[in-house]
Amino acid sequence: MYLEHFKLKELPFRLSPDPAFLFLSQIHSRAKAYMESTIWFTDGFVVITGEIGSGKTTLIESFLKEIDQDVVVAQINQTQVSPIEFLQGLLAQFGFSPFRMRKAELLDTLNNFLIEQHANGRKVLLIIDEAQNLSNKVLEEVRLLSGVETTKEKVLRIILAGQPELHAKLDSDELVQLRQRVRLRFHLSALTESEMGDYILHRLRVAGSEDREIFEPDTFPLIFRYTGGIPRLTNTLCDTCLLSAFGSNLEKVDVEIVRQVIGELQWQEYAGRTHTDLPATRLDDTSPQPCPPVGRVVLSKRGVTLDHALLVPGRFIVGRTTDNDMQIDSKFVSRHHMQLVTTTDNCYVEDLNSTNGVFLNGKRVRRHKLQAGDVIKLGMHEVTYSPLDVPVEPSDETRATRTTVLQDADADADSDSDDDESENDDEEQDESSYSSIARGS
Repeated sequence: MYLEHFKLKELPFRLSPDPAFLFLSQIHSRAKAYMESTIWFTDGFVVITGEIGSGKTTLIESFLKEIDQDVVVAQINQTQVSPIEFLQGLLAQFGFSPFRMRKAELLDTLNNFLIEQHANGRKVLLIIDEAQNLSNKVLEEVRLLSGVETTKEKVLRIILAGQPELHAKLDSDELVQLRQRVRLRFHLSALTESEMGDYILHRLRVAGSEDREIFEPDTFPLIFRYTGGIPRLTNTLCDTCLLSAFGSNLEKVDVEIVRQVIGELQWQEYAGRTHTDLPATRLDDTSPQPCPPVGRVVLSKRGVTLDHALLVPGRFIVGRTTDNDMQIDSKFVSRHHMQLVTTTDNCYVEDLNSTNGVFLNGKRVRRHKLQAGDVIKLGMHEVTYSPLDVPVEPSDETRATRTTVLQDADADADSDSDDDESENDDEEQDESSYSSIARGS
């Protein structure tokens, strides 16, 4: 093969998902953060969709590689099954031999297992890949399983991942009860042209290129035209280009090699094959905001205002890295530290499993309904929340955030769960016990 020729240690563009090669674009970073949030919050499903080859499975594998040992995971990949086969496969993932059990016994065994794990301090996570292939009957079984609970919380966390057809299935009239339990939907869009170039260089570096130029820079626009920024298509084209350059004894892949390979693969331009216009820059990962901003947050440190933002209905992520809606460059702030979940009527703060915690009025909170003037403390920084009595248009000089639009069902579910302040999942602790703040994750 071409490894020795290009002085690489391993194949950079294999099609099999490998977490070591994961490229976290802005959109992939957000999707991973939402997956991580399921470990701490059990009040609904998370649905991740994306086109074929967009990186869903690689993202899942990376997420699972980093998961804590106290989380018991079942991963279902074979989804063209009957309800009985699905339940049997799920129990098999948990170490049972269920293939002679009847349905009543399957359900009883699952219920007892989930309650037992919760009692022993373990979290249970179900990840279903290729979920668009599940029948409505199987999805109904998933919904019923999500209802297993103790007196305080649900005991099964669920992530559904699949192709865009999953959205149409969830929106069907037959699955209205399941749709109401969806806490978040997120779509993995393709890489932009700039991100695709970074993606190619990233995989080459992981494979051992040591920043040597193997693809000439003027090849990237041509590669993007024919792959549309879809990672799997990019891998296929780049791998074949390396093989062709090796066969021609060339040190680099140039435009002529790329054109030759495209002809051999008999590919048309991506836009022509899919009737999709290719964006030069990142499109919003959600649909355009139909609602004006309804809240405002101000970031400050020691009384000095550093940043501010408007909140539209949806989710607003705060953390240390640039892929967040609000970045706080501080060692005391985790990569994805907290999120603000905003509806037209309320706003909730949620800790995203941060190292140093989220503090409100001197108490550490996991999830809390915000009131006007509440000050959220993150290490040395403060985030002050206030609702907008008079909505402003997104053209206001203060930037309106790009957040995930909540469906009516999501808003109702969030509102209903916390109407009474006594029902907040605060898990409060004195701030004094956290005075020795560790370095952020």
